[in-house]
Amino acid sequence: MNTEYDYPEGSDPDWTDEEGHQFADPGGRSALRASSARNPRNLPCPNCEEPNRLTPRDHALGYQCDSCADCAERGGEY
Repeated sequence: MNTEYDYPEGSDPDWTDEEGHQFADPGGRSALRASSARNPRNLPCPNCEEPNRLTPRDHALGYQCDSCADCAERGGEY
């Protein structure tokens, strides 16, 4: 994938929040990445199009918001 949010292999941008967490909900159900100054939650979900649901890292990984992910896991529609 070659988007403006992709970074070269081996690069180490700051994907952690101010407390050093890589994930938004460490130990929880969400796979979304933590929001930080360099990885703000400022992008819409590609499915529901709700604003401010994903970080650039989430987008680069092809993720959707937690609500859409939960719906998909239950076999529902977005």
